[in-house]
Amino acid sequence: MDNIARTQKQLGSIVRRYRKHKGMSQGTLGSKSSLRQATISSIENGESDASLTTMMDILAALDLELVVRPRSKGSDTKIEDIF
Repeated sequence: MDNIARTQKQLGSIVRRYRKHKGMSQGTLGSKSSLRQATISSIENGESDASLTTMMDILAALDLELVVRPRSKGSDTKIEDIF
């Protein structure tokens, strides 16, 4: 299933969801991506201005990839409002 993230908070929610789906703690994901647990927490809460390199390391640790495409014209509803 594809996930769309248009904000830092939405991307953090996706990271959290996949991390939990894989049964990882924040500390484990941090270790796999050479980051501190506090950094993972900050990203998952949408509170971090993480670099692209950091985000790519996290996505790789979760066995995910980044896909860039034109923005869809769908609803402006925030993903957090759906769940």
